Amino acid sequence: MAGRPVDHQRRAELLDAVVDFTVEHGFADLSWRPVAAALGVSPTTLVHRFVTKEQMLQAVLGRLRERIFRATGEAVRGQPGLATAVRAVWERTSDPARGAEFRLFFAVYGRALQAPEQFADFLEHVVADWMESLRAAQGPDADPVAATRTATLVVATIRGLLLDLLTTDDRERVREAAESFLASLEE
Repeated sequence: MAGRPVDHQRRAELLDAVVDFTVEHGFADLSWRPVAAALGVSPTTLVHRFVTKEQMLQAVLGRLRERIFRATGEAVRGQPGLATAVRAVWERTSDPARGAEFRLFFAVYGRALQAPEQFADFLEHVVADWMESLRAAQGPDADPVAATRTATLVVATIRGLLLDLLTTDDRERVREAAESFLASLEE
């Protein structure tokens, strides 16, 4: 007897709801019962859709990364030049409304670095997702080696500034540092 076919739309809806729950509550205590109760489904429903807690966590990480990259990618698209594109990314990522999302992102990042084999997919994409967009923002005539070096500097600087902002909530100091960095890209 064949099992019920997977309803991919329902799984995607549940995954988005699990991601929203995880952004709000963190992933340290991510387990079937609290998530199911919050979503108004049974733990069995989650098991049916995600099979194991580890697979659910992997799916959450993948969707979170996709959300962040899609939103920042939209900020970059259509922006003329690297400095303008990076400014759009900074404005989006430093928005206080995105704080919980990025706190989760950094928590996941830390956990992935401690267990790289478990989070290989996350680690493989967490930098690579940004690199192509940032290289492209430098224009078709940019030297590929220099464009990669600049994109690497941008990713590291934006993430460092964002981590500082989330840690200290010193918006004015971090904003001034970000402005200084963005001005250097315009030169």
